[in-house]
Amino acid sequence: IDTFEAQAGHYPGYRKNHAKGLCVSGYFLSSNEASSLSRARVFSQQRVPVIGRFAIGGANPHSPDTSVPVRSLALQFSSDDGQVWRTGMNTPPVLAVSTPEAFYEQVLAMTPDPATKKPDPARIQAFFAAHPESAAFRQWAKDYKAPDSFANSSFNSINAFALVDSACNSQFVRWSLLPQTPFAALPGQVDDREYLQHDLQKRLSQGPLRWTLRLTLADASDPVDDPSQPWPAQRRTVDAGTLVLEQVDGPEQGACRDLNFDPLILPTGIEPSADPILAARSAAYSESFNRRSHEAAQLGARP
Repeated sequence: IDTFEAQAGHYPGYRKNHAKGLCVSGYFLSSNEASSLSRARVFSQQRVPVIGRFAIGGANPHSPDTSVPVRSLALQFSSDDGQVWRTGMNTPPVLAVSTPEAFYEQVLAMTPDPATKKPDPARIQAFFAAHPESAAFRQWAKDYKAPDSFANSSFNSINAFALVDSACNSQFVRWSLLPQTPFAALPGQVDDREYLQHDLQKRLSQGPLRWTLRLTLADASDPVDDPSQPWPAQRRTVDAGTLVLEQVDGPEQGACRDLNFDPLILPTGIEPSADPILAARSAAYSESFNRRSHEAAQLGARP
């Protein structure tokens, strides 16, 4: 968190990564297809209220929307048994590394050069050369074509989690939100610094947007504690339901403003893997939340 702030600058009251975002709300319609895999109520309740937040990567809340390839969607599902499920998802399906130490090295490798204000390509190449486990991420980055909207972007859990059924049987999964809005490529020239936010507001003013929540089930041979390794494409999938987003609650002014989307806030029926990155994410989210809450209190009001 210190390094994020050192690289991007100090912005009191904002999240320390994925700092620029906007709050949304809607609901989740369960298909009931995953209820046999997990006793979590979210997979059997017909309609579950959802609070969410779209964001772009990076610690600068004033970055142009289209300047960062990584986008995120964080959600809180509140089921009728009083439990909540929070998940933070990103556009890449995997990470470049498998340990918190290597992730920190990657963050350092991305430090902007004082002269160019951009990361040094040679330093980045050297990092990836020292981390062959990054092959799948590098291939994804090479092939990635940015959509022109949050609405037609896919989002991935990256980390694996265990679904636990009523008989205490476990099944490891990763999940993705797949847009039902057709893909369109991001234009080459974008002058609006709030392009993605304005686009989302316009689309939602015309009607709800939908994503399919798809669970990918791990085989016994699949690595469940290593977020850098993809699972084979032929793995079984289950479409657990449909996320429906109805409205924008405002950039950092809606209900998502005060939520820490810690991926380890899980309901009964979903359990974390032993992935060390997952534990590190939770700790970093907590540190970020504590800092921005303290800063906001000093400012007298949150931005």
